[in-house]
Amino acid sequence: MSGPNTAETFEGLPGGVAVSHLSVYDWPAADGLCGGTPHMHQTCSEGYVVTAGSGAVQTLTASGFEQTPLAAGTVAWFTPGTIHRLVNEDGGLRIVVLMQNSGLPEAGDAVLTLPPEYLTDPETYAAATAIPADVSEAEQERAARARRDLAIEGYLRLREQPKELPAFHEAAAALVRHRLDAWRARWEQGAAAASAATGHQLDRLAAGDAGHLADAVVRSEVPSARGKFGMCGRLDVYRTD
Repeated sequence: MSGPNTAETFEGLPGGVAVSHLSVYDWPAADGLCGGTPHMHQTCSEGYVVTAGSGAVQTLTASGFEQTPLAAGTVAWFTPGTIHRLVNEDGGLRIVVLMQNSGLPEAGDAVLTLPPEYLTDPETYAAATAIPADVSEAEQERAARARRDLAIEGYLRLREQPKELPAFHEAAAALVRHRLDAWRARWEQGAAAASAATGHQLDRLAAGDAGHLADAVVRSEVPSARGKFGMCGRLDVYRTD
């Protein structure tokens, strides 16, 4: 694929988004609510299309705490910097998740709300959040649940002490700084290339040239992984390259 300034076609998902199917965890947490792992994205907006079940997304920003109800048919989204936690009220919450920037959130853009002592450096954070790939599913579930509970601990602290939110933002940014060059490349090849392709097509149409219409293609894909232990639940995921 050519660079974002020269691309005339883009064959990825529209707009360079990524999509996954999410079955939200029904594990109870320390505060009695069932659901996923609170976390924050630093450069990506996230959208939910609820397909089944009922629940809520709890969010925490510099403006304070909010809770948005979720039910089949609801579409909800939020911008970078929004700490969010999915709550599964009936055990059956299912969501199609749309992620900006070609799956960048799964490439490290998400930072879990761990207590401050786990945010000191990338190695400490990775040790607290990794889910081993070469162990049984039961062991993977234990690891996913343990990191969820640790993130709930930090999240509840941030809710109770919102003055600590700027410090969490700074720690999260420091944790991912070493990834920024790779993120920029993913953005250039995804969302930026998709936008540039539209610009070229508009230019051609304005000049009376409809030649790009003859280059139309159709793509389809099945999940590249099913039931993956994600941050908020079990994921069916698709390739984003």
